[in-house]
Amino acid sequence: MAKAPNIILINCDDLGYGDLGCYGSTVHRTPAIDRLAAEGMRFTDFYMASSVCSPSRGAMLTGCYPRRIGFGSFESKWVLFPGQGVGLHPAERTIADILREAGYATAHIGKWHCGDQPEFLPTRHGFEQYYGIPYSNDMGRQRGRQNQFPPLPLLRNEEVIQAQPDQAGITERYTEEAIRFIRANRERPFFLYFAHLYVHRPLIVPRRFESASRNGTYGAAVECIDWSVAVLMHELRQLKIEDNTLVVFTSDNGSRGLDGGSNAPLRGGKGTTWEGGFRVPCIARWKGHVPAETVCREIVTAMDFLPTFARLAGREPPSDRQLDGKDIRPLLFGVKGAGSPTEAFFYYMSDRLEAVRSGPWKLFIARFDRSARSSNPIRELYHLAEDIGETTNVADRHPEVVEQLLRHVETCRRDIGDENTGVPGFNCRPIGRVFNPQPLTCFDPNHPYIEAMYDTTEAG
Repeated sequence: MAKAPNIILINCDDLGYGDLGCYGSTVHRTPAIDRLAAEGMRFTDFYMASSVCSPSRGAMLTGCYPRRIGFGSFESKWVLFPGQGVGLHPAERTIADILREAGYATAHIGKWHCGDQPEFLPTRHGFEQYYGIPYSNDMGRQRGRQNQFPPLPLLRNEEVIQAQPDQAGITERYTEEAIRFIRANRERPFFLYFAHLYVHRPLIVPRRFESASRNGTYGAAVECIDWSVAVLMHELRQLKIEDNTLVVFTSDNGSRGLDGGSNAPLRGGKGTTWEGGFRVPCIARWKGHVPAETVCREIVTAMDFLPTFARLAGREPPSDRQLDGKDIRPLLFGVKGAGSPTEAFFYYMSDRLEAVRSGPWKLFIARFDRSARSSNPIRELYHLAEDIGETTNVADRHPEVVEQLLRHVETCRRDIGDENTGVPGFNCRPIGRVFNPQPLTCFDPNHPYIEAMYDTTEAG
């Protein structure tokens, strides 16, 4: 077996399927990310387990569908908010927990969004170091909504070191922190989870990228991410550890499709169960192990990271609990004839099961109506290999496929439940809870904030 690799997992926020040059963008310059794809593997059918932030991230870190870990919804909210008394249960095992036990140095830089109370922070979930904003960058004080949230906190480990930081400089600060961590741990295996604040709104970007962008502030944010990737890869080369580092680049969910973001050629976006909400870019590079200039068209999910990374580190995934992720090393290493280990993938909107994919087929069984705040039962079948944009419902032509997919649906409902049908599921674990939760910051009118109010109304 190869020496256990360093692992860098880069996770963007709301970056769409069509936002990178190697995925077809003609308006964004992403040479560093495109080089990752050219030197490694690009996945065309990679899925996050949710189309919104908190459940997506919790699922990726634990290898489980959000509903299995109590992350389907958060006291009736779609994502976690500042000062909530719920978050990732202390008993859950994360990628960082497993790799730390294997002797890895572990650090998380950037957006956490799995709970902001001390019991839920990254330092309680396997990360030796944390530096970042623990939730979305629109959950601070902004013009037009100044009393909705407390000041946006920047944390080092569990301490707030700044409130209301200048967001235009955050990516540079995150990248500097990443370089410090990599240099400090060059002689031992390390796991770096780098979660960008871009391209979540508000889009507050450095002047250098804004002046050069062909797609406004959105394009500037994408190209700032690319700059950060270039810096990380340059550092790995300088330290001569590039060849023993697996770099994975992805996004937590699809783009909103606003402000210049693109999920093309997919339909829908963030907050939906169309492909544009769940299917996102994913690139993996590990010279000499992941074959260069390759494309994987098999179904792969972010939940697969935990069992795959565990085995790359010479460990086994947890056997005392049910996981949903699969070991994708055969796909990652380009083993001839390797297929997806995922027989069926399920699309949940909060706690409501709305669709299932198996092979090229995707069946919708329900769709949430935002105006009515309820889900309507439907039967829509799409052949994604022939109809990636989900334009033509062929359910009437393939009743046998519909029946096969419905059997997967019933198995899933028994396993982790479905609010639409009132089935609770038999294999769900509780969300973490604390009593008397407190926000990390409170507004102080006498404090000399560098940005007392973000001068933008963009959010979400």
